[in-house]
Amino acid sequence: MPEVAIKLKANVRSRVLSGHPWVFANEVEALAPAEHDGEVIELRDRTGRFLGSGIYNSKSQIIWRRISRDRVVLDAAFIRAALERALARRGGALEGGNRRLVWSESDDLPGVVADQFGDTVVLQIQTLAMDRRAAIIVETLAELTGAAEVILRNDASIRRLEGLPSAVSTRSGREWAPRWHAIDGFDYWLDLQNGQKTGFYLDQREQHAAVARHARGRRVLDAFCNQGSFALHAARAGATQVRGLDSAFDAISQAKRNAERNGVKAEFESVNVFDYFGAKRDETWDLIVLDPPPFAKSKSALDGALRGYKELNLRAMKALAPGGLLATYTCSHHMQDAELRSVLADASADAKRKVQVVEFCHQPADHPVLVTMPESEYLRGYILRVE
Repeated sequence: MPEVAIKLKANVRSRVLSGHPWVFANEVEALAPAEHDGEVIELRDRTGRFLGSGIYNSKSQIIWRRISRDRVVLDAAFIRAALERALARRGGALEGGNRRLVWSESDDLPGVVADQFGDTVVLQIQTLAMDRRAAIIVETLAELTGAAEVILRNDASIRRLEGLPSAVSTRSGREWAPRWHAIDGFDYWLDLQNGQKTGFYLDQREQHAAVARHARGRRVLDAFCNQGSFALHAARAGATQVRGLDSAFDAISQAKRNAERNGVKAEFESVNVFDYFGAKRDETWDLIVLDPPPFAKSKSALDGALRGYKELNLRAMKALAPGGLLATYTCSHHMQDAELRSVLADASADAKRKVQVVEFCHQPADHPVLVTMPESEYLRGYILRVE
């Protein structure tokens, strides 16, 4: 059991008292010795009352992350139990499945993210304590899922905040060769070892289907298309014209390859999306998808991000034919729903268009949201009718 503890300051109203799993360095009376970095220590309130066990790192801005409200040891048994619960929430590991298996604090494993692509699991570890136990996590995941390979994508920049190095490796020690892989009826050329993040954005799978339901007979523009998933689904659903835009040339090349492989008709263009909408164009669209990367990667960048989101949605609204649909998303956890709604309302007013909500959009159930942790919800959006 952990014997070392940190204590909250008397004059600070920490969110942890309301159930949030994080404690910041400026919220405690004193830091624990650095020798406890990467280990489990206790948290106490100013009266000495026990508040939970969590992983500690004095070098991180977030010094403590709760793993349990009880006194626990972060050993192989704890990790196995947490992983078993995570898989049970998702109905077990299914052969050929494509989904998120572990979502950090939401699954009691702060900093651990795991995605399943058939017989391969892509694992990200972003906290010191979990990194020290990486071998246990890898072997337990392999055992519980029956995965043929586990790829450790420990190359996210966030690892620097924990004092961790960047590295990519596999459980087997062999290279994972890129290959075609089926996701929701389409073949995608996946490079799970070297592609973006865990190789594919599984969090938007439900939205691909949602947009496809509205695509038949419409001219569809997929902005920030990445590998072209929205475009592919819209084309197969019966869109009369589909165009995908992305500033990354390699993403456009891959989107074209995916379209050809799946026998769907869609065109793709490498271009800055803001510039594309800013150019004087006579074209209008019946359905526009906006799925940009996170503009607000930190809280300090939120104001600028809000201006960017407003301008982007304003330009898209102006490019829609009357009665057209706008599917718009944000993947920044710093941007809450009220802020997104305000951005869309301002864009609607400036565009002088009547805008109605057709669907509310959120991240799927395999990315569970903790009600006490706003940061666990990062994907939100709307499908809007623009009169």
